[in-house]
Amino acid sequence: MEPSTLFISILLSLLPISELRGAIPYAYFNGVSLFLAAPLCIFVNALVAPIAYTFLATLHKVFHAHWLWYASFFDRFVAKAQLKVSPKVNKYGYWGILLFVAVPLPVTGAWTGTLGSWILGLDKRKTMMAVFGGVIVSGLIVTSLVALGVGIDSVFIKRI
Repeated sequence: MEPSTLFISILLSLLPISELRGAIPYAYFNGVSLFLAAPLCIFVNALVAPIAYTFLATLHKVFHAHWLWYASFFDRFVAKAQLKVSPKVNKYGYWGILLFVAVPLPVTGAWTGTLGSWILGLDKRKTMMAVFGGVIVSGLIVTSLVALGVGIDSVFIKRI
């Protein structure tokens, strides 16, 4: 295992498109044990909510005011996030955020869940807890799928 593999896995955990569904399989198939890859990627992906809130409270305001291309891109992304998150939040509250983040599909991760909560004006602390719970569930789902996809015996015996 090379240090660059862990660095790329960490980066994938932070990116809105890949998050855990890209990071954990990437780490595993590049020689990292699931015992290391899953907790590391889950921890890093859990940092998305505080990172997103910090960005939205500071740099976002500056970028939105001065860069037209950024405002256009961000406003489209916000509209999509609001359409996806709002029905779940209206129906299930913070459990809806947790479930939304827990589903390891494109556009249903920590970034979109946090952004949707911010758009809807939900409590920051409760949102972070819901996103963290969703990240844990998502990480367990992705790890299980990787383990089942390559055979549980090879994951736990050969990679340790």
